[in-house]
Amino acid sequence: MKSLLRSTVLLAVATGIAASPVQAGAATTHQPATDGAQSVLAERLQPVREGARTEALEFFWYDCGHSQQLEQPLQAWAEKHRADVDLRRVPAIWPGSREEGVQRGHARLYYTLERLSLVERLQAGAFRAIHTNDQDLTTESAAVDWAVRQGVDAGTFRDAYRSEQVRRNVDEAAAMFVRYRINELPTVVVQGDARTTPTQAGGVDAMPAVMDRLVADDQQRQQEQSRH
Repeated sequence: MKSLLRSTVLLAVATGIAASPVQAGAATTHQPATDGAQSVLAERLQPVREGARTEALEFFWYDCGHSQQLEQPLQAWAEKHRADVDLRRVPAIWPGSREEGVQRGHARLYYTLERLSLVERLQAGAFRAIHTNDQDLTTESAAVDWAVRQGVDAGTFRDAYRSEQVRRNVDEAAAMFVRYRINELPTVVVQGDARTTPTQAGGVDAMPAVMDRLVADDQQRQQEQSRH
């Protein structure tokens, strides 16, 4: 299923998970956007990486149409904020869902690209392979074959794919999905405590402007704190 609805009906994807963190008390995002509803504070402040300037986390899924739609604007946004924002992508994994195996396969592909410093070069191509070419990149053999067609050495890619670091990253992504109580994709969380989604922003195209505001708000807070 490649419908854009996958990005906004996550609870349907997670059918069968009883009393999951996503279902129990998560912030509602399925509302028409208004001037005051383009972003919401997370339910609790999440830790950010030590030394980060302003940290922005993008929760995405390769099989999500809205995540694909955000990819090009996100790359442009990250380039504009290269000097003041630390962007981290986190592949979405719904622990216990029917799709968890697919999601873990996609997460393993992403973290392999990250380990090899190939995200900027190949992220859009991965979305295109899955959505336009209907390729299944959830297994090692399929991922290696695809990477080789992109000019990546098979042995290098395979070693990274099988690495303990990539395995740990995948497990951490699943834990972060629960910890951040994600219920819509893509979701961008700025500095651990504010977020925006297509529903909150009024569409994927509106998300970068909201992200700009969230970064500016965080930087203003940092400046005010430095004065005291």
